[in-house]
Amino acid sequence: MTNHFANLPLSDEAKAQLAPTGVLRAGVNMGNFLLVTGRTPDGDPDGVSPDMARAIAACLGVPLKLVPFKSPGELGDAVGTNVWDIGLIGAEPQRAEKIEFTAAYAEIEATYLVPAGSPLQTVDEVDQPGVRIAVTPRSAYGLWLDRNIKHATLVRLDSAEAVFTRFVDDGLEAIAALRPGLIEDVKRLPGARVLDGHFSVVQQAVGTAKSNAAGAAFLRTFVEEAKASGFVASLIAKHHVEGRLSVAPPH
Repeated sequence: MTNHFANLPLSDEAKAQLAPTGVLRAGVNMGNFLLVTGRTPDGDPDGVSPDMARAIAACLGVPLKLVPFKSPGELGDAVGTNVWDIGLIGAEPQRAEKIEFTAAYAEIEATYLVPAGSPLQTVDEVDQPGVRIAVTPRSAYGLWLDRNIKHATLVRLDSAEAVFTRFVDDGLEAIAALRPGLIEDVKRLPGARVLDGHFSVVQQAVGTAKSNAAGAAFLRTFVEEAKASGFVASLIAKHHVEGRLSVAPPH
C-alpha cells in the first residue's frame, strides 16, 4: 500500500501527534456498510475505511489498532477522550467544531424512500407539513436534516432496521438514508420508490483532534494523494462497492 505514498512529507511533529502511544489508533464507524464491508481472517474490521487507516499507519511507520464504534455519533463523541488518534467518519459541521477534517476521500448520496402510492415525486417535496421522515439520528445525513428540515417531522430511531420497521408499521411518509441502503430496502417493499437526486452528499473524511495541527496537515496531504494516485478507487474496486461509493473530487 505504501508505494502510492512514498514521497509524502512527514514531520516528527505530525507523527508524534498522530501516534502518541507509538500505535495509530483509528476509530472506524461499523454502521456504514459501504466503508466497513467485512472482517479480516484475524477478525479486524475490513473495507475501504480500515484500509485507509492501514495505509496511514504504514506511512507513519507504526502499528495500527482499529477502534470500532457502532455509530458515527459515538465515534465523534469520543474525540478528546484518548481513545482514537484518527477517526474515519463523515465530515459534518457539528463534528467539525471539535474534529479537524481532511477533504473528503469518498462520497455517498443521501436521499429518500417513499411508499407505494406516495404523491412525493422529488426530494424538495418531502419537507412539507404532515410528512414524517424516519431517520437514524446523528448520522452525517441525519445532522444535515436537523439543520435543514423546516416543515416535515423527523422520527429519530436508533438503527437502520428500527427505521425500516417504524416506517412500515406506522405508515410513515419517507425514510431518509444513504442511497445504497435504500436501494436494498426498496426490494422489501413492493411499489416503494427511491427518489431521484439527493438532499445531501455525505463526505467521508479522516479527522483528528483540533489540537493536532501538524498531524491534520499530513492527513490532508495523504487524502489528496490517495485520490489522485488512484488508491481510493482501487479500494472501492477491491471491496466491491463500485457505483455505491464514489471517489471525492480533488480539493
